[in-house]
Amino acid sequence: MPIMNKSHRALRTTLLTVGLLVSGTAYADQMCGETGVWLQILGAGGPELDDNQAGTSYLVWNDNKARLLIDTGPGSAVAFDQAEAKFEDLYAIAYTNLHAHHAADFPSYIKGSYFADRVEPLIIFGPDSNNPTYPDTVTFVDRLIGPSGAFSYLADFLTHKSSGGYRVRARNVPSIGKRRWARFGNEELKLSAIPVNHGDVPAIAWRVDIGDTSAVFTGNFNNLKNVMPEFAKGTDALVANHAIPENSRGNQRELHILPSQLGRIAAQAEARMVVLGHRMNRTRGRESQTREHIAKAYDGYVLFANDGECWGL
Repeated sequence: MPIMNKSHRALRTTLLTVGLLVSGTAYADQMCGETGVWLQILGAGGPELDDNQAGTSYLVWNDNKARLLIDTGPGSAVAFDQAEAKFEDLYAIAYTNLHAHHAADFPSYIKGSYFADRVEPLIIFGPDSNNPTYPDTVTFVDRLIGPSGAFSYLADFLTHKSSGGYRVRARNVPSIGKRRWARFGNEELKLSAIPVNHGDVPAIAWRVDIGDTSAVFTGNFNNLKNVMPEFAKGTDALVANHAIPENSRGNQRELHILPSQLGRIAAQAEARMVVLGHRMNRTRGRESQTREHIAKAYDGYVLFANDGECWGL
């Protein structure tokens, strides 16, 4: 496949989306392409047990290598295997928050990696915390695979004596304020984050830039801080959670963003497309209404994620 510039990629995605939109439902390939940047949905569900979807999780591919794992919701480790991804290709795992439906499969990845060929350290990024109910990421990792953790037999993965052949290194990222964090990158990929408001739950949004292609993962947020339009400026894919419908009230709106608000953010950010994951039963069946509310401000493409889909960026 020839190398394409940004305008060519935009045309390719436009044609792909138009060709695969049927009655308002989006479909995508189950396998990613061999060249370029791709976004794969490992888990499009939320915390429910009856939605037939894995918990929230995304995989960013570049040139046929899985480079970044965003969240590790329940079932995502199985989806990672089905995607034929290689654990040794990952640069990092990044968490938007540490709720169980975003993070529960973490020990499964670490145990499973014993049989991989990884030698480079694996960085685990996630929110810091000053809320005793929600541990910071370093504490979260330690409570699961540390010497006194639930799976303490995996504790050597945190040391240079790791039986897996590589070392796990957890790092806290600020979840308070408006300052942008950007302390990880290499010649291929740059990773940045910014705090977002999800009630009393420490939460952050992530942006990954690979060349002139980018994707932003908002995680759960209510836009109280209004930081997303600038953070997501010019992104190819604004990956957001579709946890509540437009008519939501009360506590739901304190935790999550409305479709109409997301539309305004996407328009201000000039995002090329919006991908809606973290879908819940209260929003399923309302895709047409959601699309209408988003379209009041945003005229780009809106895709509803399903497990296993892979979208070319």
